[in-house]
Amino acid sequence: MRHHCLLLLSLVLVSYAARRSESALGGWSPIKDVNDSHVAEIANYAVSEYDKRSGAKLTLVKVSKGETQVVAGTNYRLVLKVKNGSTTASYQATVLEKPWLHFRNPTSFKPLRS
Repeated sequence: MRHHCLLLLSLVLVSYAARRSESALGGWSPIKDVNDSHVAEIANYAVSEYDKRSGAKLTLVKVSKGETQVVAGTNYRLVLKVKNGSTTASYQATVLEKPWLHFRNPTSFKPLRS
């Protein structure tokens, strides 16, 4: 009987820990240093891919802020200042990266209203 109680208690504790970690997984975390070279690489990739797909000629000015989300890889959600000719605008770009597969995919790139 005692063995069954210990087993049941262990299962309850494992289930509780799994539920707590699930709620933490998938959440967005702020990027502390948006000037990091890897963040800049992701931002330049997002602008470049958007230009290729849309025919636009945007250039990255800076990354204003960003967040990451750990999924089956890392999602980067970045707010970018870009130039289109003489006009500057803000866009939100999301890029999924799986570095172990050398994989990147822009999942969204949309203008933000001022």
